[in-house]
Amino acid sequence: MAMSAVPDLESLRLLVLVDELGSMGKAAATLGIAQPSASKRLSTLERRLGLVLVDRTRRGSALTPSGRVVCGWAQRVLGELDGLLTGAEALRTRRDAELRVAASMTIAEHLVPVWIGELRKSEPGLYVGLRVTNSVNVGELVRDGEVDVGFVESPSAPGGLSTRRVATDRLLVVVAPSHPFARRRRPLSTAELAREGLVVREPGSGTRETLEQALHRADVGELTPLVELGSAAAVRGAVIAGTGPAVMSELAVAADLAEGRLVAVEVSGLDLRRTLRAVWPSGRKLTGPAAALLAAATRRG
Repeated sequence: MAMSAVPDLESLRLLVLVDELGSMGKAAATLGIAQPSASKRLSTLERRLGLVLVDRTRRGSALTPSGRVVCGWAQRVLGELDGLLTGAEALRTRRDAELRVAASMTIAEHLVPVWIGELRKSEPGLYVGLRVTNSVNVGELVRDGEVDVGFVESPSAPGGLSTRRVATDRLLVVVAPSHPFARRRRPLSTAELAREGLVVREPGSGTRETLEQALHRADVGELTPLVELGSAAAVRGAVIAGTGPAVMSELAVAADLAEGRLVAVEVSGLDLRRTLRAVWPSGRKLTGPAAALLAAATRRG
């Protein structure tokens, strides 16, 4: 898509507000712009997308069926942007943070910004510092007192720490659409998966540990790494490029599966569900912002 056809964020916010308020004038006032400017902005959005999004009548403005669909997508885009900005602020302010948090990569990318955003609604002036690393290192940071609370995705809780379940996740075997596995009509066996060279995360990753333990329980041998990479984003990119299959969090690949960049491959007899946990120093009760963040994570999980 040409960049000239990409909607600007303020137009998407305006569309969402028209849906919520049922009025172009009220939506414009909420954004602090004149109604003629708002109408022009929505007309530009409609031209860029080639769709009629809003029915304008004397009684007010209402979204067309296409407009409601686009509005749903716009809400997701704006939500992801809010998560990006919240997460970036937490990374930027971690040295002077009032609440110090560490999280494994999948949790940090897909869940922590949402939890912090909810916490900031009740404590808007709170500075949160976020350190992103693998699950093993998160446990070490908590034990060493460098962070107040951590979040891990390893299949077993780190030793010597208090823990609480905050969410569940599922790992999927994913391949590029051109990979032979994508055309299989029958599920892979666990033995076939164990023999296949996989794109994997580094040792200490919760995703890798979950896979290794699942293969061990299935008694089919050890993992066969093809390429070892240091982040979920790097693994995802390698799989999309056709390097080989990988086992990744459903959180990390949901959009790629929906848009056809990746294909999920069914595997028989392999349990790849996992629990996502908060961890903090054993014998210590979480209080203040750390307790509030844990409560937000538990509610959203």
